[in-house]
Amino acid sequence: MMPIRVLVVDDSLMFRKLLVKALNADPNIEVVADVEDVYEARDAILKFKPDVMTLDVEMPKMNGIEFLRRLMPQYPLPVVMISSLNGKVFDALEAGAVDFINKPTNLNQAQLNDFLSQELATKIKIASTAKVGKLKRVDNTSIMGHISAAGGKDRIVAIGASTGGTEAIFEVVKRFKRDIPGVVIVQHMPPGFTKMYAERLNNQCEVAVKEAQSGDRVLQGQVLIAPGDRQMKLVKVNGVYQVECRGTEKVSGHCPSVDVLFSSVAKAAGNKAVGVILTGMGGDGAKGLLEMRNAGALTVGQDEATCVVYGMPKVAFDIGAVQQQAPITAIAGKVYNLLSK
Repeated sequence: MMPIRVLVVDDSLMFRKLLVKALNADPNIEVVADVEDVYEARDAILKFKPDVMTLDVEMPKMNGIEFLRRLMPQYPLPVVMISSLNGKVFDALEAGAVDFINKPTNLNQAQLNDFLSQELATKIKIASTAKVGKLKRVDNTSIMGHISAAGGKDRIVAIGASTGGTEAIFEVVKRFKRDIPGVVIVQHMPPGFTKMYAERLNNQCEVAVKEAQSGDRVLQGQVLIAPGDRQMKLVKVNGVYQVECRGTEKVSGHCPSVDVLFSSVAKAAGNKAVGVILTGMGGDGAKGLLEMRNAGALTVGQDEATCVVYGMPKVAFDIGAVQQQAPITAIAGKVYNLLSK
């Protein structure tokens, strides 16, 4: 198998050299060039035709986000952003980046090496399989129908996603109205970023969106997003749904884990739930979604054509956890239809 050809773009010479050294140590990755600004990057893309590009958000001359906005329509390329704790990374994902990674600070040498050789390398390998330039934001946020009072009573919507999920979740949640039952979401994301992501969605959508905290009640017209370093579970206390955000152990390779959430929804809500699995690499969420379906829940998976990475939905579909598949722009409508049954 040919190694993944990577272009590294970062204005810090020291950090750039660390990236190059670590990535070249992986036999499945070859850094074809490293450059310090987006103008050099443009030339390197045309010359070397890389499979994946790593790109710093904050760059001299032109920031990485503006570069992406200009690049993607002409030269769609899988891009992994390297960002400090900064909400601008979501602008980069909206502009077409596949994924991002939190730039390390205050790490010892061993931790830094692990970050570079494991976490970043894994993101690059996932990005190399991604479809880019497929999902375009649309202005039409209307959906067909609303939920009857009976249909929405005591219901729960649970959603899980990973690579490509920040934009996919937005495409679903922006179509939800205030009559939607309580929604709980796991999106694989580092701590700190989940709070910023929730605030961003809250400003863009009709429903209320917040990063979940233990004890939060699951309310109609509200979306709770699992914090980036906690496992989130749905529980029912005195007949009322709420969430518990506890534990930092990885399950199915992740914290938060979609499997953990879905499994808890199966136990707490049974046939009162609708489960949705969206774009992402790997199989997190598939077993939990199957538990939900076996408990009587209705389930939906994003279709292959609109997934950035058709991993999690495929595994779920293959094991029989997904009852219906739909393109991302139709999933909110599917959820409403299922809730009304």
